[in-house]
Parts: sequence; C-alpha cells; structure tokens
Amino acid sequence: MVEQQLQILRPETLIAEFKSIGVTHVVTIPDSETNYLYELMAKEDWLEVVPVSREGESMAVALGLNVAGKVPVVLIQNTGMMESGDSIRGMALDTGFPLLMVVGYRGWTRKGHTPDSAAVYTEPFLNAFHLNYYLVETDEDGARITDAYNETVKTKRPVVVLIGDEYHGFNR
Repeated sequence: MVEQQLQILRPETLIAEFKSIGVTHVVTIPDSETNYLYELMAKEDWLEVVPVSREGESMAVALGLNVAGKVPVVLIQNTGMMESGDSIRGMALDTGFPLLMVVGYRGWTRKGHTPDSAAVYTEPFLNAFHLNYYLVETDEDGARITDAYNETVKTKRPVVVLIGDEYHGFNR
C-alpha cells in the first residue's frame, strides 16, 4: 500500500501568490495560529505587515492604503470577520474598492459534524453580504488566491479567500 502524502497549505504558497499579484501590505492581527506566516511575511522586503488591534480596523486601514495607491490584503479569522460586519459594509462594500480578504475558516471540516459554530455561520455570513469566496485548503488551491484577486479588481468589491485547513503548517 502506498502512503498518501498529507496535503497541506504552506505559508510560502500564500506569500508567493501575494507577490505575484503585487500585494504591498498585509493588514492583520498577529496570532498564534499564523505566527510562522507572520514571521515569513515580515522578512519580505517587498511586503509591509500592518498589525491592527481589532479586525474591524483592518477594513479602514486597507481602504486608506488603497486610496494611497497600495495593494492591501486583509488577513483575519472568520470570527473577526463576522464581528467586522459593519466595517465590511461601510469601508469595503459601500466605498466600492477592490479588497482581497484572506480569512481563516476556523472550525472548518470537510466531512462530518461541525461542532464549531464559527464555521457553521461563516458561509451564510458571506452570502448575506453578497461576498464571493474561494476555498483554499492545499498548495494545489493556491492559484485561487490570484483568481479571487482578479475578481476583486474587476468588480471593485471585496472577495474572500477562505483558508480551510486551519493554517496547518502556519504555526511552527
């Protein structure tokens, strides 16, 4: 029997996609789940990591960066995204600017029971706000980040990339 290789999403994949689409800033809340990704991003001379204290602030910071001609990405978790509903509405949807949001899909399970209500409500939240989203679970899905970015530029609306593997490998 051949051993199946574990399919994961490496943080390096996100960074490579960010670089290929011209991201200049990542607006985020540093946390233990993404510390390896944070450390790698901080080492990139072409990328500025902008920490915020609340997820809702990330939308206003991203809007300011966009107005200044930069290419921001908001990197937050689904719980913070849901808490930021009014900021998403007022700062991203109502202003009509392209915004790529990379959202950790806390509680996501591909199969079976999903005991974490954060996962249960994530997609209904996105649907209520009419936000398109792309699920990224492994390195093979990495190109969906570029697809999502291209959509946000074309539509001048926020588009979400859901990271469905709970940042496996992002915390070393």
